[in-house]
Amino acid sequence: MNKRLYILIVLGTGFFLYILHLNSCSSSVRGIDDQVPGTISYDFNIRPILSDKCYKCHGPDSTQRAAGLRLDIPEEAYKALKDNPNAHALVPGRVDLSELFKRVSTEDTAEIMPPVSSNLKKLTQNEVDLIAKWIKQGAKFEKHWSFVPPRLWPLPPVKDKKWPKNEIDYFVLNKLEKYDLSPNPEADRERLLRRVCLDLTGLPPTLQMMDSFLANNSPKAYEKVVDELLKSPAYGEKMALHWLDVARFGDTYGYQNDNYRSQWPWRDWVIHAFNVDLSYDKFVTWQLAGDLMPNATKEQILATAFNRNHKITEEGGIIPEEYRVAYVTDRTNTFGKALLGITLECAHCHDHKYDPFSQKEYYQVFSFFNSVKESFEEQGGSQTYAKKPKMSITNDDVKNVLRFINKPDTDNLIVSVMGDSEVYRKTHILLRGDYNTYGDEVHPGTPKAILPFNDSYPQNRLGLARWLFDTANPLTARVFVNQMWQEIFGRGIVKTSADFGMQGGLPSHLELLDWLSVDFMRHGWDIKRLIRQMVMSATYRQSALMTPEKMKIDPEDVLLSRTSRSRLPAEIIRDVVLESSGLLVHSIGGPSVNPYQPAGLWESAGSSGSTFKDYKQSHGPNLYRRGIYTLVKKTVPPAAFAIFDASNRDQCEVNRSRTNTPLQALVMMNDPTVLEAARVLAAKLLEEKTGLNDKIFKAFRLIINRSPDQQELSILVSYYVQQQKIFDQRKAERVLNVGEYPIPSGMNKVELASMMEVVDAIYNLEEAITKS
Repeated sequence: MNKRLYILIVLGTGFFLYILHLNSCSSSVRGIDDQVPGTISYDFNIRPILSDKCYKCHGPDSTQRAAGLRLDIPEEAYKALKDNPNAHALVPGRVDLSELFKRVSTEDTAEIMPPVSSNLKKLTQNEVDLIAKWIKQGAKFEKHWSFVPPRLWPLPPVKDKKWPKNEIDYFVLNKLEKYDLSPNPEADRERLLRRVCLDLTGLPPTLQMMDSFLANNSPKAYEKVVDELLKSPAYGEKMALHWLDVARFGDTYGYQNDNYRSQWPWRDWVIHAFNVDLSYDKFVTWQLAGDLMPNATKEQILATAFNRNHKITEEGGIIPEEYRVAYVTDRTNTFGKALLGITLECAHCHDHKYDPFSQKEYYQVFSFFNSVKESFEEQGGSQTYAKKPKMSITNDDVKNVLRFINKPDTDNLIVSVMGDSEVYRKTHILLRGDYNTYGDEVHPGTPKAILPFNDSYPQNRLGLARWLFDTANPLTARVFVNQMWQEIFGRGIVKTSADFGMQGGLPSHLELLDWLSVDFMRHGWDIKRLIRQMVMSATYRQSALMTPEKMKIDPEDVLLSRTSRSRLPAEIIRDVVLESSGLLVHSIGGPSVNPYQPAGLWESAGSSGSTFKDYKQSHGPNLYRRGIYTLVKKTVPPAAFAIFDASNRDQCEVNRSRTNTPLQALVMMNDPTVLEAARVLAAKLLEEKTGLNDKIFKAFRLIINRSPDQQELSILVSYYVQQQKIFDQRKAERVLNVGEYPIPSGMNKVELASMMEVVDAIYNLEEAITKS
């Protein structure tokens, strides 16, 4: 048996158990969702059933509506049926007269709804019972929860008044007590420190931080750590990682040729914006419309690169208008998904089938982005690093205005940004979404179901930003708060963070989401303050201990009775490996780099017309940059990152998927970055004048960020002794021949290879790449 695999199995059993646990989880609170509550909520109990089973044929999309019946608005649902004027789909209070109930509860396959031919699942008995009780209680409709402005709910009562540390905890504990559950005790200090360091900076704590925190008995010790982490430059890097997914940031254009583009100064701006705590309203407004701001600065214009990060074709023989429309479509869809949390793209070709968004409203939003002065004429040369409209960044800019940009050379940087044409471009509904099939002309506007576009707003992107941050807008604050909750707790209060509409998930704690959203707006859209609230809560500080009772009632931790364990993002796994080994280069920003990668990936997928088809690996310090700086070629994203579910950045993504595959274990066991880090850390340990046990003890603390227990230490020491017996000089040299970082001269290679195997085994523990 392979020795490295053997030690992984011995020490990493939890990894495989964790996989089994994830796959066995249900999607809800077990035993609760099957009960019929005393009072039926249309929004939380009935609408999800109708949306899932009925709206396809009886929803907002008039082109797909069957029998003239519409069930998503009361005036239509109550009226007489088109085919039978003496019958009604819904008669409040009368189940026996409501055709909806009759058709969903019948066993007659010719009458049952949804029809057998629709391939939709029939309603469960629980769903039928819910509809029956709702009708008996008056069949009252409610506006969808996410289209109602959030309110500052009063803090709910709790029995355990000692547990809450801030307002978040009252909402969480109130719900836990309703289910007769108790929160977990606070995590031990080592695990809590690791957790908050990874969440706020994406880096593990140093030995000095661990020792200082463990020695500080002050009740303010944790608060002090949080405040220090929020001031760290690494905070901006960690926060930016999520936003790069949202903004589909990459270093190439996508499509077939997929050549290089110099958009990285925008990435540097995002890191800077988070570090200086630019308020969320300014952060987004500048990205949407910085070029339209009065006396716009270069920084504000640079921010608009957000809406030029989409794929851009460089192929010959294209139809320019087809691709121009594709770019505008991308901006429109990104606006809906990233900032409003709605599936606006579903109204591109027809009225939305589930949400109250018409195709006309889609193109009203489309019109805000339709006047960008795109250019399809540039060919070849360095000018292809950015497409018009674009801006040039000089050395003088970096010295005086854009000091956050890490510019390594004297050449001008060119970045694609936003800029409208002098002449307003008319916008038409595109029939069936076809770029050259025009319908009625439309003017700038927004979905009325969310918030009508007020005439006082400018009819441009700046007006759209003001509409977005109108305090009456029900979605903007909720969507961002939910994304940040997802980043900190691993799951959003609304699980479907990209869909707050009819088909999306219901909030597990609506009052909490509302309270945080209103509080966020009232405190100037302050992002650092919001993050601080979350990590300072008792909810966040809980241990990850899973009891049989909690596993039975709440396997997915929807109720937040513990801290959920989750694997680290791909880039952070790299950062943890490099930081713990001492290899990480901490410089902020600059051009993207090319670390180790399997040979031939770009070449096998490259186009003959591409000037960027051969992978040129970086050397020296650039091999050891943080994962956020790894170059992303959109058609061939970094292999190790893709295996760990990183976004390929070809479209907006607000929530990465999470998979568990054998390839992930193979990356950790064979990636040159991991092996080189293990070798470098092993060499440093062997150079220290300490005993074997102390060396391995230190390695464990550096990587896992806690002290090993005696059994763990004993296994690792035994493994080292075993490896010394296996290795000879030749075998040791073969194992050590990885990576470019030099091996210290005069070092015993058998000892080094043996210690390298021990360190590598620690890197392969599930705890090394898991936040818990």
